[in-house]
Amino acid sequence: MSTRTIETHTALNPRILTFYGALLAMVLLLTGGLAFRQLFRSGLYSERERQQNQRRIIVPGPRGNILDRDGQVLVGNRPRFSVVLNLADLRGELRTETIRVIKNYRDYDKADRPTSGQLERIARVSVAQRYLDRINFILSRNEQVKTRELDRHFAQTLLLPYVLLDDLSPEEYARLIERLPVNSPLQVYTSSSRYYPFGSAASHVLGYTGVNDDPVAEDFPGEDLLTFKMKGSFGRDGLEKKFDAHLQGESGGAIYRVDPAGYKVDLPIEKRLPVQGHNMTISLDIELQQAAEKAMGDQVGSAVVLDVHTGEVLVMASKPDYDLNTFVPRLSSAAAKQIEESGGWLNRAIQGQYPPGSTFKIITAIAGLRSGAIDREHTRTTCPGYMMVGNRRFPCNAHNGHGERDLTGAVRDSCNIFFYTAGLNIGPELIAAEARRFGYDHPTGIELLGEYRTPHVATPELKMKLFNERWFPGDTANISIGQGDTLVSPLQVACMVASFARGETETKPTLIHIPNRPTQHTAPIGLPAADYQTIVNGMAQGYSFGTGRLARVDGLSAATKSGTAQKGRIEIAWMVCFAPVENPQIAIAICLEGQELDAAFGGGVHSGPIVKAILEAWKEKQERTPTATFQVGMNH
Repeated sequence: MSTRTIETHTALNPRILTFYGALLAMVLLLTGGLAFRQLFRSGLYSERERQQNQRRIIVPGPRGNILDRDGQVLVGNRPRFSVVLNLADLRGELRTETIRVIKNYRDYDKADRPTSGQLERIARVSVAQRYLDRINFILSRNEQVKTRELDRHFAQTLLLPYVLLDDLSPEEYARLIERLPVNSPLQVYTSSSRYYPFGSAASHVLGYTGVNDDPVAEDFPGEDLLTFKMKGSFGRDGLEKKFDAHLQGESGGAIYRVDPAGYKVDLPIEKRLPVQGHNMTISLDIELQQAAEKAMGDQVGSAVVLDVHTGEVLVMASKPDYDLNTFVPRLSSAAAKQIEESGGWLNRAIQGQYPPGSTFKIITAIAGLRSGAIDREHTRTTCPGYMMVGNRRFPCNAHNGHGERDLTGAVRDSCNIFFYTAGLNIGPELIAAEARRFGYDHPTGIELLGEYRTPHVATPELKMKLFNERWFPGDTANISIGQGDTLVSPLQVACMVASFARGETETKPTLIHIPNRPTQHTAPIGLPAADYQTIVNGMAQGYSFGTGRLARVDGLSAATKSGTAQKGRIEIAWMVCFAPVENPQIAIAICLEGQELDAAFGGGVHSGPIVKAILEAWKEKQERTPTATFQVGMNH
């Protein structure tokens, strides 16, 4: 009888228990990891998904307008019309075209066959050109897609519409609006660009803008998103630069959800409209500005007109100049070269440095009266047409002489001999001190960048510093008539005239217009009324029948002083003026550069007609819109 052995298990195999334990540990680890990611890391992954699926667009706001004192727009924004292609609407068409292009190149040898990337670019250009051809048909054009620009757009700014044609005329815009379907991928896009309705008028004052590729949208969310920025502008010169922060608009923006290819798939998740910048009203009077510039024509120089009481700048012209519209959107290299060659970049009103010529005789006369070197009743000088100072012959502007002249006659006829004699009696220190009192030794502080920072007032110390030479009596004679090392800008001279017209010593000019701005007050000249009136009488007679007679305007009293100076090999023609004499309202300074030394190039002959044109425009405007101050001045 056989016996069967039966195997029994009373406990699990230890190896199986180990396997189950490891398996359980792995399940717990996976479950814990999944729970950790779902509960604790879900925000991080959601944020990463948001960054991958959303894009931000920044749209700069339009700049504020610049208005003249009467509210005329000097700098504004005009609509800029473009035809754009919404690429998100072309995804299917681009895929179909890519397949067709690939089939067309299938039979090419492998060595000659374009790469897949090149084939895709060919398809893009083909699709874009088809749409551009529709525009060409409507506008009777023959434009071609710029391949490199299209490639760059797909690579860098796919979310933005692609510009097929830019800066359309209003007529072209109207034709496209009528002919393009509402739901077409082709759309007419309207943006704004800077516009200068008066072209080159006051170009150095107004300034121009450049393209800003990096506009900022403050407090707009999505800074961590991939951001596309539409181009804005920033001030590069003149008031556009000085007050850029004030004029700059507030950028808006939008956040879109995009597909894996980068195309937007829906309406914006968040959107903020851009806001136009602040307007500013400046002191210029565009009517007077245009009158001055028209009278200047092609001459090289500057014209400055100030309100006597407030220091507000009514005119600031510098020639040569440039049409500000040529800077929009960018200045071409050819236009920049033309401005450079003409000398048009220089704002001669604040950067030009010139000897003041005989306009400085006003300063010399004041210094003589205050020091006692000139007596308005008794001082007389006989002018034979020249004067010897040491062994050097100093000429008068009248070659045959003026005869005997007192102060009034010397100012009227601009007699050099009278002022040579007075200057030698006064001395260079007192003459320089008077020039400094009238602000000739420092910048005016006008609200423009680039004003000349180190004006010169001639003194023995300055001559030694500049040339290591000592001072001679001939130097004193020279500076007495505005020659020598004293250098001033036309704006400084206009400020001197405005100050003198008020009976004071300094004027702070400004380009900001404030209605009912109070009259400036600085230190008085310090002359008895009769002495002051003696100089004014000489200037008034000069305007009526002397060196300023070419500036004369019927029915308007004025006081003028002409001047001629030399700077190197260039002749400088000056004329200063204030009007009306009885109640001064405006002060004028004209400075023209001659091409070479020429005795016929004088302030009265060349600058006088420009003063006349400004006075005529001012008088006509006052009579058209009379003011109390003008009426008092005329009827006093």
